[in-house]
Amino acid sequence: MTVQIVILAAGMGSRLGRSLPKPLTPLADGRSIMQQQHDNIRAAFGRDARITTVVGYRAETIVDAFPEADYVYNDRYDQTNTSKSLLRALANTGRAGVLWMNGDVVFDPRVLGRAADLIEHDRSFVTVDTASVGDEEVKYTVDAEGFVKELSKVVVHGVGEAVGINYISSRDKKALMRQLQRVGDQDYFERGIELAITHDGLRVEPLDISDLYAVEVDFAEDLERANLFV
Repeated sequence: MTVQIVILAAGMGSRLGRSLPKPLTPLADGRSIMQQQHDNIRAAFGRDARITTVVGYRAETIVDAFPEADYVYNDRYDQTNTSKSLLRALANTGRAGVLWMNGDVVFDPRVLGRAADLIEHDRSFVTVDTASVGDEEVKYTVDAEGFVKELSKVVVHGVGEAVGINYISSRDKKALMRQLQRVGDQDYFERGIELAITHDGLRVEPLDISDLYAVEVDFAEDLERANLFV
């Protein structure tokens, strides 16, 4: 199957304290964060997988490093958050479902293999880790049927953390885009998912990958932890 993948890589990543876009940060095995993402995508879905990357800050450095990808430019990268970058990408990916990830996630190649069945059956999901629930992380709760109910950093009594790798089905895509248009410029894309659940009845499954590694690299200590796995 041909899978559409979006990588969100427009931000400045200033918290890591590097001049290059954060996805180009080198890992201990010599690859960049984004290179390991491309490698994992190709391993799971083959060469036919279509990768669209949202760029902004120092966009040319990412384009030069990955000339084979498609690109969407967020010219307001310094004024907007991931909600608006994802909206731009979804508008450029036709009617099909889309798998997307933050451009700073270092993750086990088996994550995408576990997600493949849900993607093949076009079912929306959010990958989650139930092993930890950090105060500063995006947390979630579930409803009586086990679907995601709340999804944000301010969730109380969260049952786990969102990892930053997600899928929106072809039938749910318009609703998510509509809610991403509604949210504020500084909102994360999770706010759009949460609103679509509340107002459009989206049924989003939590895909548990707690036994696999996935590290979102925001700070130097995150990079150190990610390098323990690669």
